[in-house]
Amino acid sequence: MPKAYWGEIKDPVHGYVYITQAEKDIIDTYPMQRLRRIRQLAGSEYVYPGANHTRFEHCIGVMFLAGSTLDNPHISQQVTEEEVDMTRISALLHDCGHGPFSHVFEHLLLKDLHKTHEDMTTWLVEKSEIADKLSKIGYTPNEVGKLAVGKARRAGKAFLDQIISSAVDVDKMDFILRDTYHTGAEYGFIDVYRLIHALDILGENLAVELGALSALEAFMIARIESFKSIYFHRMGRAAQIMLADAMDKANSELGLTTFKTPEEYLQLDDYTVWTTLKKCKASKLIIENLERRKMLKCAYERTFYEKDHMASNLFSRESYRTQIRSEIAKEATVDIEKITIDVPTVPSVPYHHAVMIETPEIPVFTRKNTNGRRDLQKLSDSSKIFETLKGFMNIIRVYTDEQNRETVEKATIKILGNTPYENKSVF
Repeated sequence: MPKAYWGEIKDPVHGYVYITQAEKDIIDTYPMQRLRRIRQLAGSEYVYPGANHTRFEHCIGVMFLAGSTLDNPHISQQVTEEEVDMTRISALLHDCGHGPFSHVFEHLLLKDLHKTHEDMTTWLVEKSEIADKLSKIGYTPNEVGKLAVGKARRAGKAFLDQIISSAVDVDKMDFILRDTYHTGAEYGFIDVYRLIHALDILGENLAVELGALSALEAFMIARIESFKSIYFHRMGRAAQIMLADAMDKANSELGLTTFKTPEEYLQLDDYTVWTTLKKCKASKLIIENLERRKMLKCAYERTFYEKDHMASNLFSRESYRTQIRSEIAKEATVDIEKITIDVPTVPSVPYHHAVMIETPEIPVFTRKNTNGRRDLQKLSDSSKIFETLKGFMNIIRVYTDEQNRETVEKATIKILGNTPYENKSVF
């Protein structure tokens, strides 16, 4: 029986997204509407002027792609209508727990509360007005909250979690398409619809048919290129570091992590926090510098393509980074507060748990046309591109202010070794 849709949303990436009355009711809740005031790529607008899109539209896109995946004939036979509707709504809610400036707020959540935005998502789904809406629709808020972050663990239905959170999930598909669209930093054509069509379930897990290998390889390349050109762009990261520093300095006065209820947390968005940071004496100068685009400068950058003991320590141990900061400051005779060591594993970077360290093995299979049998394969056996991307790669940067750039660069080279090229550009 065809679904009764309430109406449609025109999305610049996916076209018309049709929504049901139940989905509209969730969209109209305050936690979802708040996402209109949280930018997807806080800091990237200093590099890409068009990067002002929000978490709200991304969530709409993820819901759309989750629905497209569940419409795939190989998958639709293995789900109930209730599971389809619940997965779409869970995908819609998957980012509702993000704090101000998205991932930039993550370091405060982890440091003060030992929480991530995913923990906040589950909390909001279970404890805010969303829970009442879900209950009225007929869903269990606890189950939706878990599925929204890929942790529902339904018996025999692991693929439902994997649609939202896995190596090839609809979250990544949407934000790669959306972020490259809004920044203009597009690297080839990414056919996510071909990928979705090639998905199937082996056992209870999602896998990609090898017939879509070129689409899968393009997706993986775009993911890494987007990381380097957008998510870990030198100037974009400078803005994010400054925002993170401003929140750190102002936190004792503003109490950004002292919220006790969902309603208190939901008052925090890009607008409210920027305004309070601008008024707070401890963070005022940083915000004024951001408003005038007086940015931190990258004094040192080094990329590692193979495992290195020193690099591994810098990436994984904050105490080691603090020690190296101290050595650089001493060598350059500048205040340690003037120096920041930036690596892709810090919480304020999207992908920080996985990205550039290892590209995960993705389940792939071949289908026998004669009997429909599906044989599981290793992607690394079929794709030389994947084998290349699977190698180790990571980036270390050292930031300081314009005044100390040259002395910090010389000091860092002495301690960490020569860089492959000079970092002299303004942008």
